[in-house]
Amino acid sequence: MAIHFVLTIAIVTLAFSLAYASDPSPLQDFCIAVDDAKASVLVNGKICKDPKMVTADDFFFSGLNKPGNTSNPLRSRVTAVNVNQLPGLNTLGISLVRIDYAPYGLNPPHTHPRATEILVVVEGTLYVGFVTSNPANPNIKNKLFTKTLYSGDVFVFPEGLIHFQFNTGKTKAVAFAGLSSQNPGVITIANAVFGSNPPISSDVLTKAFQVDKNVIKYLQGQFWSDNN
Repeated sequence: MAIHFVLTIAIVTLAFSLAYASDPSPLQDFCIAVDDAKASVLVNGKICKDPKMVTADDFFFSGLNKPGNTSNPLRSRVTAVNVNQLPGLNTLGISLVRIDYAPYGLNPPHTHPRATEILVVVEGTLYVGFVTSNPANPNIKNKLFTKTLYSGDVFVFPEGLIHFQFNTGKTKAVAFAGLSSQNPGVITIANAVFGSNPPISSDVLTKAFQVDKNVIKYLQGQFWSDNN
């Protein structure tokens, strides 16, 4: 009951920000997404299912009561409910995730290029933070904002900024987050920089990070885990 209550608060709060979301406003009551594999054309977003074929199941998702599998190197798991899992979200500018953290589990530094995120902790303790974009003054460093969150605490990560969550406790933690896009996207920094295919030139990364090329080659040789 407590989880459902805080989820409702998070979703309602996020709903007031939809006018500022990255997604365009809907032009009809709903536009149930058609799977890309079944679409005859591709558009910016998802094309609409025939309204006469829409059912209640198009607006329904079940399973967020189930813990995600945290048996991975990061010891965390993100369970997303966006337009790809819930087609009724198409054009509505909102989505949801559940994040499970084993003890000392990490949701690593990442960004959502199309969404602001509001996170509520429902169990455990999380150390969270985000980093600002590059200041106009090159002599000023990017600023880090951090906070330790406990059950019932809420924190917001502005759209597009690098952020993270880390379980500092000896017990599991659970959080839910609302995002201001039907398809917020995610860029995990380490994976994108060191695990892209094809890889970024080691000369580029050596220059960018000002380290020995062997360090870059070592990092590119690692298996970059994903928690989604």
